[in-house]
Amino acid sequence: MMPLGAIAPQVPALFRRAAIHAALGSAHAFETSLQKWRARKEKAALKKKRFTEHPPVPPRTWNRSPTFYKGQWKGRTASSILLKLWTGARWIWVNVRLLSRDLPDGYEPGSPSLVRHGSHWRLHTPVEKTFTSPGKVAVQLAHAQTRICAIDLNLDHHLAVCTIQTADGSTVATTFLSGGKRVNGRRKWLLGRIARNRRKTGILAENEPDNVALWEKIRHVDEQVAHLISARIVHFARQHQASVLVFEHLGNLKPQKGRYSRRGNSKRAFWMKGRIFTNAKYKAWNEGMITSRVNPRNTSRECARCHGLIVRYHAKQGPEPAGYTPGAPLAWCPACGMKGHADRNASLVIGQRLRTRAHHQEKPRAPLLGPGERDEKSSGVVRSQDANSKGGPSRRRARRHGTGKGHGTAHEDHARMVAPSAIPRPLPLFSES
Repeated sequence: MMPLGAIAPQVPALFRRAAIHAALGSAHAFETSLQKWRARKEKAALKKKRFTEHPPVPPRTWNRSPTFYKGQWKGRTASSILLKLWTGARWIWVNVRLLSRDLPDGYEPGSPSLVRHGSHWRLHTPVEKTFTSPGKVAVQLAHAQTRICAIDLNLDHHLAVCTIQTADGSTVATTFLSGGKRVNGRRKWLLGRIARNRRKTGILAENEPDNVALWEKIRHVDEQVAHLISARIVHFARQHQASVLVFEHLGNLKPQKGRYSRRGNSKRAFWMKGRIFTNAKYKAWNEGMITSRVNPRNTSRECARCHGLIVRYHAKQGPEPAGYTPGAPLAWCPACGMKGHADRNASLVIGQRLRTRAHHQEKPRAPLLGPGERDEKSSGVVRSQDANSKGGPSRRRARRHGTGKGHGTAHEDHARMVAPSAIPRPLPLFSES
């Protein structure tokens, strides 16, 4: 370790403090990673499973950006800031010009840091917003005026169907967020180009990426759509004063069988659903809303009115359809006569399951399926998750595989489409250079 005195004489105490805190943070991060590795190893030993994961090692090189505490910067305005810098001979105050946009209302800047990007240095300033931590789901739903936003994520035309519901079960508003078919078509076209390029050579170099530009385009399309849909979900919930977002816990889905472009397209569509949930979670938290998930079993087959089996059908099948057509846009319940959109019915069921769980009521029994309609065990998830933490939301990604005909998914109906080229790229909240 190199002492700071060997870099510059008379290093300010605040700069020394910043270096010490950075070193302590790195040491604590390594210690936490090592403890988690030991816990995973002990768990594998208890289950008598083979454990091949290598232990974490300290970093070979250690580079950290210095943080300017309160005594090392002053005179901050919208276009400039004074920083205390070392010229090689002495410490002086330097006026640095800022090129950044204005802070949104309610945000306060923190202590800036110098970050090196190639041959340039950029000044990164964290921003902070203070708000009251939202209460747990059970506490919020104890009040009749609480509103929840139930979201049914799909693969085709309607990427998301959102329903605003009150704690007593009344439905306030519904919105359909379309654009899925156009995004799937764009992604499948890019995957087809990748497959054709691979067939031209028939050889894939080991540990060397291929078609880098095309893969990057696919990632950009999925990321843009995930940010757009999640932002529209949060905006719709905030517009109707909802304080809880509830999704399905889709974590055990498998892609459809077929050609490479079909399988790859289906798999990445499931990944995008996970991105939508992850992005909506932190965006909702920034707006003071909490996020939860419920069991997805039979959400698309259960009637929101009487909890019986519904019939999903297309309009061309006539006024009295029979059977269950996966992905059909319309729903009809033979028991109570309910008719409506199948995805909207699924979103209502999702909201009902959250209220049932929060109120500790007896869960309504799932409708029994016929011998020809029963899915395999791998298509459902029996685990649910409730957002009870008062800290920041978890950014852990959901498992990235699924089945195209699983519960809680829709595939075919007619809707307006959103072009990916019209989707704006998400911008960082605040940056300086």
